[in-house]
Amino acid sequence: MTPEFLERTLDEIGAHERAVALGPIVPDVAPSEIRGHLETRYDFAAPVPIGDVVADVERMMRTWHVQVTHPRYFGLFNPSVTPASIVADMLTAMHNPQLATWRTSPAANEIERHTLMWLASKFGMPSSAAASFTSGGAEANLTAVVAALTRACPRYGEDGARALEAPPVIYLSTEAHDSFHKIAHVTGIGRRALRFVATDRDHRLDVADLARLVNDDRRSGVMPLMVVATAGTTALGAIDPLWDAARFCRSRGLWFHVDAAWGGAAMLSPRLRHHFDGIDAADSIACDAHKWFSVPIGAGMFFCRHADVIGDAFRARAAYMPPATGAAVDPYTTSVQWSRRFTGLKLFLSLAECGEAGYVERIEHQTRMGGLLRRRLAGDGWRIVNATPLPLVCVARDGLVTSRFLKALYRQQIAWMSEVKLRDGSPAIRACLTSYRTQASDVEDVAREMTRVAMQDCEVMT
Repeated sequence: MTPEFLERTLDEIGAHERAVALGPIVPDVAPSEIRGHLETRYDFAAPVPIGDVVADVERMMRTWHVQVTHPRYFGLFNPSVTPASIVADMLTAMHNPQLATWRTSPAANEIERHTLMWLASKFGMPSSAAASFTSGGAEANLTAVVAALTRACPRYGEDGARALEAPPVIYLSTEAHDSFHKIAHVTGIGRRALRFVATDRDHRLDVADLARLVNDDRRSGVMPLMVVATAGTTALGAIDPLWDAARFCRSRGLWFHVDAAWGGAAMLSPRLRHHFDGIDAADSIACDAHKWFSVPIGAGMFFCRHADVIGDAFRARAAYMPPATGAAVDPYTTSVQWSRRFTGLKLFLSLAECGEAGYVERIEHQTRMGGLLRRRLAGDGWRIVNATPLPLVCVARDGLVTSRFLKALYRQQIAWMSEVKLRDGSPAIRACLTSYRTQASDVEDVAREMTRVAMQDCEVMT
């Protein structure tokens, strides 16, 4: 990739960013329209010039796609992405390295290891920790459950769930990520193995209720296995009491896993990291670079302080693979994945270009923008229904029909937000700032327009 090519690429990325910022956020399209377009143009019977296809796909993506990199996309954890990370994905595709073994991709494996261990140190993990890039938080959480089962029952790897002396149980709050339902299914312990712990008024895991459930389960003959604490819940941004949960797990011999898929990036910030006190006591941590580290999907990460357990859980040997080198561990023997893309390059390049201080500024900027939105909406009569230091604002308003409000928001291209159900079943509007390009002017405009649309909606109801 020559300097001239890189310069042209960065110019194209910049032009794309400007076009997205000025264009619509939400498409108005039905499946039949897109399917008709594809069936008419692409029967694959004859070749089509690549330039024409790329231009058409670009038009489709710009027209028929929620623009998650827009500065007024206040939605799920799909961020604006750094130019460096886009270049990284291009480089990865161009070289197409296979990271299953160290010998086939030495540089790529060492770049990933260097990046992961730098971040592991921020989480308080020892230098001997195991770490890997994953497809996302779900794979990282799955890895944690497999590791916990392997440590609790050495025969689990050979004989499966039937080797367990008692039915295992996983404890997590009612606000935890839904991926654990699938994970319980695929690991063979069953979805009924999940115990949902009550939450306090701020939607954080209640350690007293956790203790009650563990005591009841031990008396009934089941096996408490692990506790999952969340550092930034998806719906409301709650951070569970990590230190209290860690102490409890240590006292009962339970695996302590922290799902920090979104919130984990805040560990870089001197202003925010105290909210995560106790994460350094975790047995394992999940964190997604493709959320608050602002790189393209997918780039999850898994960290575990017990490298020996990980080695036992994912041990593998294949005659067709190059022999291992004594100074490094082959990733296919320490993770769920076998074939491995060079996922870590996009985070490495972004960190190298921006630096830690640059990332801190971006994270704290988004946090300030979340605080500004919270204050503006509260001042306009909205009721704030969640408490979090993270830039996720959930609001409600008497008489507001949330589904109709969101449709109006989308139709008028004001912003993209979502609906969330509160503990009592009532709906609220969820606004999460996921773009480091969001500025105070965006927040002010969106807050003003939200109030205008809400008041119009209430007038319709009366």
